[in-house]
Amino acid sequence: MTGLRAEGVTVELGGRAVVQGVNLEVAAGEVLALVGPNGAGKSTLLAAISGERAPSHGRVVVAGREVGEYTPLELARVRAMLTQDNAVSFPFLVADVVEMGRSPWARTGERERDDAVIASATARTDIAHLVKRRFTELSGGERARVSLARVLAQDTPVVLLDEPTAALDLRHQEDVLRIARELAAEGRTVVVVLHDLSLAGAYADRVALLEDGRLRAHGTPVEVLTAELVSEVYRLPVEVLVRDGRPLLIPVR
Repeated sequence: MTGLRAEGVTVELGGRAVVQGVNLEVAAGEVLALVGPNGAGKSTLLAAISGERAPSHGRVVVAGREVGEYTPLELARVRAMLTQDNAVSFPFLVADVVEMGRSPWARTGERERDDAVIASATARTDIAHLVKRRFTELSGGERARVSLARVLAQDTPVVLLDEPTAALDLRHQEDVLRIARELAAEGRTVVVVLHDLSLAGAYADRVALLEDGRLRAHGTPVEVLTAELVSEVYRLPVEVLVRDGRPLLIPVR
């Protein structure tokens, strides 16, 4: 079973530690939500976990190997990463963009699964009606869903999603987190950066709360997303309602 862990990960940018000494482990079959205020270091930590940015100190281990030991192709077959910037500058058809997710499996036996994997990714993200459109003609929300389909088509045991719901309407936000849960149920390791704490509370197995680059709290949603802690970290009073064992957060206005 494939999992990942960060051991004392520090990332320095411009002489400043944006992420500081983070220890974190995510098991296969688990959804971890990374949350925290703007500038807390969530995306930077995810970039270090993905291998896109080398830690200044510490290490990241995926499937028993340090991320830096993988070749780019090997890493692309182990983890898929959805970044905040989903720009595609050329007017590719949506079908072509999704198919790009299969490129790590070129010249392997996995190519025989391309059609089935692409069809599944397209259906899961509700973009079947868009496949003949140009990516550059789509709305922000449609582009986000196409980019997610490309990540799903990569078909890796580790899936990393950086703010995948940012441009989406209410229905598609729920769809994305439902997909994350389905991926975990299939035995994959899923890490998702979220700003919506109620979504994190509703769908994550565990929540990691970052503050000023440090891991402030880590545990189940009801353990981490408390009114006292969230109000302190976000500097905004909130009320927390627990329903069916899941926290729902409401700002006190």
